[in-house]
Amino acid sequence: MFLSIVFIAISLVMLLYGGDYLVKGSASLAKKWGIPVLVIGLTVVAFGTSMPELIVNVFSAVKGATDIAVGNIIGSNIVNILLILGISAVIYPLTVKDSTAWKEIPFALLAGIMVYFMGNDILFDGFSNNSLTRTDGLALLSVFAIFLYYVFGLAKTGKIEPEEIEVFGWAKSFLFLFAGIFLLFIGGKLLVDNAVILARLAGMSEALIGLTIVAIGTSLPELVTSAVAAYHKHSDIAIGNIVGSNIFNILWILGITSTIKPLPFNGGINFDIISMILVTILLFVFLFIGTKKKIDRWQGIIFILLYFAYIAYLITRG
Repeated sequence: MFLSIVFIAISLVMLLYGGDYLVKGSASLAKKWGIPVLVIGLTVVAFGTSMPELIVNVFSAVKGATDIAVGNIIGSNIVNILLILGISAVIYPLTVKDSTAWKEIPFALLAGIMVYFMGNDILFDGFSNNSLTRTDGLALLSVFAIFLYYVFGLAKTGKIEPEEIEVFGWAKSFLFLFAGIFLLFIGGKLLVDNAVILARLAGMSEALIGLTIVAIGTSLPELVTSAVAAYHKHSDIAIGNIVGSNIFNILWILGITSTIKPLPFNGGINFDIISMILVTILLFVFLFIGTKKKIDRWQGIIFILLYFAYIAYLITRG
């Protein structure tokens, strides 16, 4: 068991650095090839930061550990709002843009509701089993395309600031790119393999491992980005990073994963999906309690306490 924990820790570090190197290398190459900075930020950088979750999910699906794949996405979204947004708000109160409050947060809510309906075939359609099929995956990707269209529309109106892209030499750019791919591939396989081993040795369910260890680990890039942004008082980046990541996780990553291989859906994770939906609603409600369109420190503390309560419940549930 100890070795599995060590390998999981190593794999999380590999995923963290792998995602960072992939983004740096690919963004630098895109810039050198003359692709506009704004397009790089909305595509290369945005997709690159979601690679740890995507790689872990693909390996989980291929290995048959579908509870880890689904749990990773649902758990990451809960981590993002309750823990990461909570920590960021405690560091510095977060002001929320109108577009985030009225469009992006509802979009994230819609994505969560879609997964709940799509995954519960027994409940809603009377089927003999639950699964996220390729059709469901393609539907999620189609809605994701609509979201991308909306984001590009915001960018054209100047409501999204271009990313700052660091440019390296050709050799260093390719080195970062291939190092990132290598670390993501090895780290993802190492994480999934040892998460399954740990779950079996400790008598824990794969869903619990996915909802906790894997979810927190793959959300480390969002934690670093949002915490640093909050420290520097860049509220838009801190909260935009979280809401955007939640939308990406469901529509893009879960969409891609279930399109590659249909995912059997464990009905036991419904509590966690409903929890994700409820915390998204709570985020929206908090925008109109106290200081309008702002997440204050006391609200951040409530988010953090709710996350610890949620983890305590998961542990007792097993």
